[in-house]
Amino acid sequence: MQRDVVAIGASAGGIEAVSKLLSHLPAELPAAVLVVIHRPIDPPSYLPEVFGRLCALPVRFAREGDHLEHGTCLVSPPGRHLSVSKDCRIHLLADGFYRAHNVDALFMSLAAAIAPRTIGVILSGALKDGTLGLKFLKEAGGIALVQDPAEASFPDMPENAAMHDGEIDLIGPIETLAEFICEQVRLQPLSLGAPPAG
Repeated sequence: MQRDVVAIGASAGGIEAVSKLLSHLPAELPAAVLVVIHRPIDPPSYLPEVFGRLCALPVRFAREGDHLEHGTCLVSPPGRHLSVSKDCRIHLLADGFYRAHNVDALFMSLAAAIAPRTIGVILSGALKDGTLGLKFLKEAGGIALVQDPAEASFPDMPENAAMHDGEIDLIGPIETLAEFICEQVRLQPLSLGAPPAG
């Protein structure tokens, strides 16, 4: 199965961590990249501009109904939860059940929709958002990656995710995670609009 969706979740210390990871991904990456990072819900937010300075991929806020496209990076807009449906379209959810669990919201939607095509990544952050979602994603057939807690500015999110180490495919520094992602997504190019095989 082709892995052509990379979902990245982070919180405190996450801007630096996400920027570093994105800086290692090539412009011709045959995958869509989704980023959720905890930030104040009130606009303005300049995350796409911040990430775009180091990222070879075009970076912008996700919009309702966007179709996932290879070689793009979509960032969750302020005050909305990013989710993905089975037809590979973006849906922006109001803050509610997933309050303070933005990463779980994304990972759980991907687990239900296109898990075998997805690589989930947990980077620096406080508390444990993303832990449950990454577990569900892995159980549904996705790949689970976690930043080495010793490298993270705020190790809580990586440490909590790594507690399920039997369900994590790789725990390592950001450069190692980036290399692994590139190796995985360069196998068997596939149109995001195509249904999963099998």
